[in-house]
Amino acid sequence: MGRSSTPGRRRPGAAGRPRAVGTTAAPVGALSLEDATRPRVWDDFTLRPLADAMHARPLFDFAALPWPDPESVAFGWGASAGGSDELVAVALAERAGRAVLLHGPLVRIDRLGTIDPLQLASQLLRPVLDHAAALGADTAFTRPHGLDRVWIRFGFIPVPESALPAAFAGYAGAGLYGWRGGSALWTLREPADVTAA
Repeated sequence: MGRSSTPGRRRPGAAGRPRAVGTTAAPVGALSLEDATRPRVWDDFTLRPLADAMHARPLFDFAALPWPDPESVAFGWGASAGGSDELVAVALAERAGRAVLLHGPLVRIDRLGTIDPLQLASQLLRPVLDHAAALGADTAFTRPHGLDRVWIRFGFIPVPESALPAAFAGYAGAGLYGWRGGSALWTLREPADVTAA
């Protein structure tokens, strides 16, 4: 026997009123911007927001990955070891409305000793996603760059290129992963199509 629902009545814990598309308010449950941008410590590494995206350039050159336009970078994070200022891992994010495109994380494996580079990449990704959510982003995109295990661990899934906002279209790369904060439910239909269905 099926269950019916009474109009105007919600299940306990059900989501409230949906936010209008295009707003930049932080998703429900997101950290405040102040909390999201506090430096963090993991193992012997300090993870912190980058004051200038250009500090990440040496790691992009080292990894031979395309450098995003510094003017379009919304924020970046870096990891340094043992109190040093030398960055051993970085991640940058571009923003378009409520979506971000991640570049990285990039990790210098020749500076890690016995630390697993995938573990450091994962530790750096958490504050990057927290920072994006605090800025109002609820969707993140990235190219895999061989970090499939990291992306899957954080709930990213393969998505088609058509899912990218127009502002992010045209970047070189094979494959695309997407992450949806909050509900983690994906639809590739436009809002107008949803009401027509």
